[in-house]
Amino acid sequence: MITMSLATLTDATDGQLVCHESLSDLVIESLITDSRALENKAVFLALKGPNFDGHRFAQQVVDKGCQVLIVDHEIAELNKKKVAQIIVDDTRIALGQVAAYVKQQVAPKTIGITGSSGKTTVKEMLAAILSRLGKVLATDGNFNNDIGVPLTLLRLTQGDDFAVIEMGANHIGEIAYTSELVKPDIAMINNIAAAHLEGFGDLCGVATAKGEIFSGLPTDGIALYNQESLHSDKWQWRLTDKQVRTFSCANTQESVNKLNADCYSSNISLDDNGCATFDLKTVIGECVIKLTVPGKHNVCNAVAAAAAAIECGASLQDIRLALAEMAPVQGRTNIHQLISQNSNYKIKLIDDTYNANVESIKAATSLLANYAGQQILILGDMAELGSEARNYHQEVGKFAKEQEIDALLTVGVLSQSTSDAFSINNEAISRHFSDRVDLSAYLFLMLTQNNKNQEMNINILVKGSRSSHMENVVEDVINWHRNQDSVCSAPEDNS
Repeated sequence: MITMSLATLTDATDGQLVCHESLSDLVIESLITDSRALENKAVFLALKGPNFDGHRFAQQVVDKGCQVLIVDHEIAELNKKKVAQIIVDDTRIALGQVAAYVKQQVAPKTIGITGSSGKTTVKEMLAAILSRLGKVLATDGNFNNDIGVPLTLLRLTQGDDFAVIEMGANHIGEIAYTSELVKPDIAMINNIAAAHLEGFGDLCGVATAKGEIFSGLPTDGIALYNQESLHSDKWQWRLTDKQVRTFSCANTQESVNKLNADCYSSNISLDDNGCATFDLKTVIGECVIKLTVPGKHNVCNAVAAAAAAIECGASLQDIRLALAEMAPVQGRTNIHQLISQNSNYKIKLIDDTYNANVESIKAATSLLANYAGQQILILGDMAELGSEARNYHQEVGKFAKEQEIDALLTVGVLSQSTSDAFSINNEAISRHFSDRVDLSAYLFLMLTQNNKNQEMNINILVKGSRSSHMENVVEDVINWHRNQDSVCSAPEDNS
């Protein structure tokens, strides 16, 4: 965060300053919302929500040495101490105001990214490319909501040349708010799919919400979107005074001719690990890209990142080298190779547990289907799909059946529908569990039986929404393998 005076901070929040006279020249170096993360010369901003109230910790942070607080009412008992209170109407809004001020002062080239899936991977790919051009601040993890975006902007310093900001939402209006804070030079929609439908209602609602990212673009800002996105008509009205660029992950000349995108892929092929090589066609030329992250769906993410990078001045060489060297993103198609010393099996364990929606599960299932050997798909529930949740869970079960997956193990409540749809007229193994421990026990029985086979290759892919905590299944498998007196490698370097 950049430093600012107490007066500047008060002006930025439109607040009222109640201050001990000895603090008038105080310099602010950071802002925190977590009382446990207190730093020297930090201001504590007391957020308030349905189930928490940061004002309860005001005395605690003051006792730890905090001298400045942003609060929504004056806390009288603190006036006896050398403390400054900035009184605002709403501390959440004040957080955004401070973040917007920092962004305005630093003024990096800024790219905002939203979409139903792949946002974080595109962010990491784009940040990797832009890091070849200058210093990059990128969203940490998935800090992409109306609290996470301001906290990300507060991390900006005067040395940052680029800011890559991920923006998510679970209700209409959230991205409009964060986009006005970010004011991106380039705003991107990666895709539209069934996700967070409880807040959006249907896919039209999703498209409308994602289109809000363009509201923060300045006149002649660059609007970038996937030309294959559903319901793109929902945001066209926002683009009348913007520069529009499109991208596509089409793989046939017929598709390319039809879409006429500015940046697209062709001639996609997958290696034994499912990592893609493809031709990238752009307005500045073309080159061959080899990805280190598995899955054909990551071609689309790479094309999106390349399209945005080109608008920031990146060359094809920058794109090619950065994507060839990029490390896997935690929890997104991370491959663990589990090789037994005492048995005949080899397990390829794919950890794709970071999150899930219909399209991302289909993409993961397609990746699993690409691997030779036995294919075991393990799924938890998909969250926030509204009244059509069971239908969407059935949809991914039918898709897994069409991909001829050998076994489907599900855990949760809604995933019962996935299991049911998969098992109809299907001889493949299908089992549903209400408890992760039971699922893991059944899986280990399957694996133990497979140990009797000669040179058995087993591929296991684990996925589910964050609330399903499917990363615990991944840990179960790794620990089981270790207990079999085997050697477990780190996540594979797919380069």
